[in-house]
Amino acid sequence: MAISHSLSLATPLPVAQVALAVREAGVSAGLLDASTDSADLLEDGVVTLSGTWIRVLEPTLQPWDPLITDLGITPTVRVAFRLDKTEDLTGQTDEIIRLVSQLLDRVPGDAVLQYLHETVWLLRRGDDLSLNEHDDLWPARRLALMTQPHRRATYTFSEE
Repeated sequence: MAISHSLSLATPLPVAQVALAVREAGVSAGLLDASTDSADLLEDGVVTLSGTWIRVLEPTLQPWDPLITDLGITPTVRVAFRLDKTEDLTGQTDEIIRLVSQLLDRVPGDAVLQYLHETVWLLRRGDDLSLNEHDDLWPARRLALMTQPHRRATYTFSEE
């Protein structure tokens, strides 16, 4: 099974503009080479220097999607992350957090970072950012990567 995370965004920005923001944040964070083209993020995706695959796409949603039913967020853009299981998983996850922090500064709107509709890592509604309360997900080094003011709260998806 792939180890993947998803950043779902309910933003007024078009998908192509979010892809450009991902590219800029990735280059700024040292995760992507400066020659990376944002159009590649929209097609087959790109691989970071440490092996994490990233792709930006329009989400396919159903009315029963837990983002809608449980969290009240209808995403317009999704950033998919798939970790390379042969590389350092902890380091790749830290990189995702560093990239997401920069994206939250660049892309307006609500946001949910989740793992397979199982674990909500972070939730932003308007200007209110909350990070999951579990310290195994958010050890001190990851908390330090978040530049935005935040609080700790845990949100879950229903079992249905």
